[in-house]
Amino acid sequence: MRVMFLGTSAGRPTKARNVTSIALLLPERAGAFWLFDAGEGTQHRLLETRLKLNKLERVFITHLHGDHVYGLPGLLSSRSYFEGAGPLQVFGPAGLKAYIEHAFKMTGARLEYELDIRETAPGRLWQDESFAVDAAELQHRLPCFGYRIEEAAKPGRLDTERLARIGLPPGPLYGRLKRGEDVVLPGGEPVRAAEVVGPPMPGRIVTILGDTRPCDNAVVLAKGAHLLVHEATFAAGMEEKAAAYGHSTIAQAAETAAKAGACRLAVTHFSSRFSPEAVDEMVGSVQDVFPNTVPAEDFLELEVGRPE
Repeated sequence: MRVMFLGTSAGRPTKARNVTSIALLLPERAGAFWLFDAGEGTQHRLLETRLKLNKLERVFITHLHGDHVYGLPGLLSSRSYFEGAGPLQVFGPAGLKAYIEHAFKMTGARLEYELDIRETAPGRLWQDESFAVDAAELQHRLPCFGYRIEEAAKPGRLDTERLARIGLPPGPLYGRLKRGEDVVLPGGEPVRAAEVVGPPMPGRIVTILGDTRPCDNAVVLAKGAHLLVHEATFAAGMEEKAAAYGHSTIAQAAETAAKAGACRLAVTHFSSRFSPEAVDEMVGSVQDVFPNTVPAEDFLELEVGRPE
């Protein structure tokens, strides 16, 4: 599982940074990915990556400010031109459905696939056998959500050396044991799954927050996250300005990560006033608060490692 940043600028694009969009890559699902926000130009950014719109499964919009949604109608329309583009779910705050439908109506756009738009409410949004997604409202100038993606636990490791010693060769019975089923050897001796399969491996957790002031829900969503993506629109010492605009400083992002016990923090959504050198200085200023802080840049990919 990887996170790819497609846009990392706040408010408006710069020569180096596009406005907000983040892709969550699911390599176990043959190139499938999810998209979080779609600022203007997101589909252009995608053209410079290996990601294809027919592999896009879900879109999650944090809020309706233009730098997070102006690229969405065009992206959805272009997806019709990709062979094999199946049904698509889009989640986001109240008003998202009207925004998309009005844009399509006024431009005469027609989709060649089923579009399922679901307006977000706090709590469990979606779940299958592999992932669950929860949402909570943050504190911004418009209704804004953060998303917590939890991977399901994986079966424990099979003790193949022990199985070899008792005379069970690789085959279908291995799969049954891995699924927690007890089996019987050809000679009639039972083999208990609990004795040859290790404890389940916990799944990975990724938290992607929209624009926000520091708030309790940000900490709740990021609890124990292996990767937390948090905005850092302003530098430390600019807390008053950040609060006025419904944003956070990098110091406040680091404090949220520390309070939540996150493993890694990726900061993004930088004001256009900050040069790359200034961003590096910002990250250096919070090393004593949260050392494992990474500054996002466009096309940066971060591997989300499986916990031990």
